[in-house]
Amino acid sequence: MHDALRIAQEQGLDLVEIAPNANPPVCKVLDYSKYKYEQDRKAKAARKNQARVEVKEMKFRPKIDVGDYETKKSHVMRFLKKGAKVKITIMFRGREMAHPEQGRIVLDRLAEDLKPWATVEQQPLMEGRNMHMLIAPIKGAFDVAPEGDEDTSEKKEK
Repeated sequence: MHDALRIAQEQGLDLVEIAPNANPPVCKVLDYSKYKYEQDRKAKAARKNQARVEVKEMKFRPKIDVGDYETKKSHVMRFLKKGAKVKITIMFRGREMAHPEQGRIVLDRLAEDLKPWATVEQQPLMEGRNMHMLIAPIKGAFDVAPEGDEDTSEKKEK
């Protein structure tokens, strides 16, 4: 140990203990500031490559019309395709608060319609005047078209 320390000082480097529990302890002669800098660079690169999950929000009303529902559903699909989680909010106003089951019906219908592409991560939950549900995309669900959505261009040619 003393010889290694002397060698490191002669070379102008540091003696770094790698495995202190080994018998004898394992040490390395290196420039500690350079080693620390490289470790920081590796950690920064790992953080940069880490996937950030984005949470988008789509607001519905309990008495939503079919056309509006389909439009909002397509927006939710677009968010899911990009890999974002989607928070679905049903907003209640006035007397609509007396019938939260209507909001629940809309959320259940949406969850059923999106079943091939998304899973319900958080079940519908009433919070004040709003009801929330969180859905997350299924990995690989958008790679293959689900049954029933075949290309219609073949049918037009026939």
